Amino acid sequence: QVQLVESGGGLVQPGGSLRLSCATSGSMFSRSTMGWYRQAPGKQRELVARISSGSNTYYADFVKGRFTISRDNAKKTVFLQMNSLKPEDTAVYYCKATLGSIVYWGQGTQVTVSS
Repeated sequence: QVQLVESGGGLVQPGGSLRLSCATSGSMFSRSTMGWYRQAPGKQRELVARISSGSNTYYADFVKGRFTISRDNAKKTVFLQMNSLKPEDTAVYYCKATLGSIVYWGQGTQVTVSS
C-alpha cells in the first residue's frame, strides 16, 4: 500500500511563501506522475501543477510564474514552492500519484492566505 503524506501548509500573509512537501512510500514513485491539487470550500478540486516521471511540468494558468513543482526521486518526495500567495490560494492542497490506472491521494494540508 502506497502512502502519500503532505506537509508544509499553514497560515501565511498575502505575498508570502510556503513550500509543500509530499513524501511517499513504496517503489512506484520514480515512475509516477505526481500532481498537486487544491480544493477550496464549496468548490471542486482542481489541478494546480503536475510533474511527470521525466520531470516535464504543467501548471494551471492561475499559478504560472508563482508556483514551482519539483521532485526528488531519491527521497520519494514531490514539492510545491508557492510564492506571491494570494487570498484566493486558500484551500486544502492534495498530493496525487498516478501510474497508469493506479491512483493514490494524500490526506491534504491546509493553506490559508490571510492578513
